[in-house]
Amino acid sequence: MKKRSTRNIELKNNIFKHVSDNIKVYFALLIIFVIGLILGIIFINNSKQEYQDEITTYIMNFISSLNGNNVIEKSNLLKRSIKINLFTVFSLWVSSATVIGIPIVYGIIGYRGFCIGYSISSLIATLGRTNGVILSFSSMFLQNILIIPSIFIIAVSGIKLYKSIMKDKRKENIKMEIYRHTITSIVIGVISVCSSLVEVYLSSNIVFFVIKYI
Repeated sequence: MKKRSTRNIELKNNIFKHVSDNIKVYFALLIIFVIGLILGIIFINNSKQEYQDEITTYIMNFISSLNGNNVIEKSNLLKRSIKINLFTVFSLWVSSATVIGIPIVYGIIGYRGFCIGYSISSLIATLGRTNGVILSFSSMFLQNILIIPSIFIIAVSGIKLYKSIMKDKRKENIKMEIYRHTITSIVIGVISVCSSLVEVYLSSNIVFFVIKYI
């Protein structure tokens, strides 16, 4: 028990130190993410009526199919979700070692925020504020509390690698940073797969339940 307690304390201290050492980078990523979120909301609210009507039709047809107990191929959804998440992780891993790596990393974070803002705004525009927020929360919250912090971590790791390549010319240090970044990326890749499993097999079941009452 003492060993486990000591490990937990060490883990908490390491996490706290990592965040405190990189607080400026995390804050910058958070700002980019929020900007993307806001842009996603603005995009829906300022899009043409025809486009809004298409979104409304799509969402209402989807809800009707669920209410009609139509079977959704969860295996296909899982493959698609895993592909998207792993592609994001891979892109963050690769872009960190390129000359234009920083803009790409920030762009990926901003795009992720845009997608979430777009989805939330679409549901609210279609179902109204209360039902839209409820369905958004039930369909997106659980997987995103895993994947969003994870891509922030790999983004910070990638930015550190980029700075090391640009500033530190010692090969041994760069190799260590690449190794560290790669290990981080592999761990985040595993977490992203877990996020996809949560999305398909947990969040989707919650959505089935919630849709019956909205």
